[in-house]
Amino acid sequence: MAAIVLQDVTKIYAPNVVAVDAVSLEIKDGEFMVLLGPSGCGKSTTLRMIAGLEEITKGALFIDGEPMTHVDPADRNLAIVFQNYALYPHMTVAANLAFGLKLRGVARDEIERRIKTTATMLEIEELLTRRPRELSGGQQQRVALGRALVRDPVAYLFDEPLSNLDAKLRASMRTELIKLHRELGTTIIHVTHDQVEAMTMGERMCIMRDGRVVQVGGPLEVYRNPADTFVAGFLASPPMNLLDARLTGTGDSLDIVLDGVTLPVPASLQTAYAAYRDQAVVFGIRPEDLYTEQEPGGRAPIDVRVVAVEALGPEVVLVASLPDGREIAARLDRGFGAPHGAQQRLYADLSTMHLFDPKDGKAIARS
Repeated sequence: MAAIVLQDVTKIYAPNVVAVDAVSLEIKDGEFMVLLGPSGCGKSTTLRMIAGLEEITKGALFIDGEPMTHVDPADRNLAIVFQNYALYPHMTVAANLAFGLKLRGVARDEIERRIKTTATMLEIEELLTRRPRELSGGQQQRVALGRALVRDPVAYLFDEPLSNLDAKLRASMRTELIKLHRELGTTIIHVTHDQVEAMTMGERMCIMRDGRVVQVGGPLEVYRNPADTFVAGFLASPPMNLLDARLTGTGDSLDIVLDGVTLPVPASLQTAYAAYRDQAVVFGIRPEDLYTEQEPGGRAPIDVRVVAVEALGPEVVLVASLPDGREIAARLDRGFGAPHGAQQRLYADLSTMHLFDPKDGKAIARS
C-alpha cells in the first residue's frame, strides 16, 4: 500500500494547451479516491501522470514518500485498468493474467498461484481457457481487473472501467469493487464522470474542472456543502436548483426574492447571510428538499406550473416552472401525479438552502 501525493502537478501540451493546471492532492494510504468531473476536465490525464504514461510538465509526484516524477512507469509498481480493458485478443484469459508477471521474471509456480487466487476472488476460474472475444463485457471487465490484481501493486488506478457496461452490470460491479477494496485495503484511484459511482464508491472525491481541483472531500460532505455553483450543478441527478435572486430584508429578517416568489431565510442562517443584504445572489436548493405537503414548523410555499412528470419507479421527478418561467426540479414520492400545465404548490425546506456569490460562483459560508 502507499500514499500518493501530487504537488502542483501540471500538464501542458503543445502549443500551450494546459490540460492539468497545478493540481495538488494527497491520496492517503489505503484510501479509495475518486477523481470526478466532466469530459475534458483533466482527470484521466492526472491519472496517467500518476501512472507515468504521461510526462509531468511541472510539479512533483511522490509515492509512499519517494519522489516518482521522473521514474519509469515499470518501476512505480502501479496497476492500471483502462476503459477499453486492453486485453490481448489472441491470448487466453490465463495468458492475459500471466503476461505482466512473466515480463517481470516472476517464477512459474508463483504465477500459477497468483492466477488461481485472483481467479477465485473474481469468480472467473471457468474462463481461464477462453479468449476475450468469447467473453461478455462484464467478464472482460473482471479479467482486466484480475490482470491488475495479480501484480500485487502498491496502488490500483482505474480509468472509467465501468463505463462500457450496461446499467445493471455497472451497479453490480460497483459493489464488487467496494468489496474488493475492503478485502485488499490497497490504495485505489478511480476516474469517472458518473456521479453515482463517485457517491457510492469513493471514501473521498476530488472534483475537477478545466484541469483544476474544485473541491475535495467525502461524498456526503461535498453533496451537503458544495464549494461553488459548478459542484452544486454537477453533483447528483437531478442537480441542485440554482436561481438568480436578490437578498432583501429589514431589521433582523432576510428574504430571498425571485420574480413572483419571496422566501424567508431561516433564522439559523440569517447571521451568515446578513452581509449580502440588498445584493444579488444565486439561490440553491436540492430537488429532494421540495415537498408537496406542509410540515409543522414550516416549509416555505412555492406555487409552480407542471411542465413534466418523470416516473422513475421508486420516485418521481417533477419539472415545474416558476411564475417568471424559470424551471426547477423536485424529487417527490412515487405516488405523485399531475397533468401538464396544472398548478401545483410545493413546500421548500429552507434549512437546507445555499447561497452563492454570482460574481465567482463561490458558496457563501453558512456558518
